Amino acid sequence: MFTGIVEETGAVVGVTDADGGRRLRIRTTFDDLHHGQSVSVSGVCLTVEEYGDDWFEVFLASETVEKTYLGTVDVGDTVNLERALRADGRFDGHIVQGHVDTTAEVTAIEQVGEDWFFEFTLPEAVAQYVVNKGSVTVDGISLTVAEKRDDRFTVAIIPTTYELTALSTKALGDPVHLEVDVVAKYVESMLDGYR
Repeated sequence: MFTGIVEETGAVVGVTDADGGRRLRIRTTFDDLHHGQSVSVSGVCLTVEEYGDDWFEVFLASETVEKTYLGTVDVGDTVNLERALRADGRFDGHIVQGHVDTTAEVTAIEQVGEDWFFEFTLPEAVAQYVVNKGSVTVDGISLTVAEKRDDRFTVAIIPTTYELTALSTKALGDPVHLEVDVVAKYVESMLDGYR
C-alpha cells in the first residue's frame, strides 16, 4: 500500500522492449532497495527486479503496458516514485494501491499566484467515484478534488507538490494515471445487494 505522498522523482535511464512486456531502468536516490520490493512509479505498483547504487529495474507485463502510459515513456522522462508504506510509517495521504483505474488527459494548466490549477478529463467509467473535496490519485500523487464536472475535474497544486513531482513536466494533452478512492469502490460493492 502507498499513501500518494511522492518521495522523489526519478529519471528513466533505460528502456528495453521484450516479448510480453517492457523493462524500465529508473535512476533514484533510494538506498534501501531490495529484490521484490514494491515501488509506485507514477502511480503504478511495480516490483524491483534488479538494482544498483543509483538505479532500479522493473518489468511491465503486457497488461500494464496496455492499461498505463508507461508503455510510451522513453529515456529522459521523469516519473514519480514512492516506496510502499511501512507498517509503522506515517500515513499522510490516503489509501493508494498502485492499481491504476484508467488514464486521463491534462486539459488545462493555470498558475494562480504561487499555486497551480490542473484540469483533467474524467472518464465515464470512474466518474461516480470522484467527488468534490474527495481524494483522487493522479500519477501516484494523493490530491483533493477542487471541482468535479461531468467529464472533467480540477485540483489545486501547492508549490511544494509542483516542485517535488513530475506534474511540473506535464503539458496540455499529456496522459496521467488515475486511481480513484478504493473506499468508494468497496462501499458501492457492499450496497449492490441492497438495490
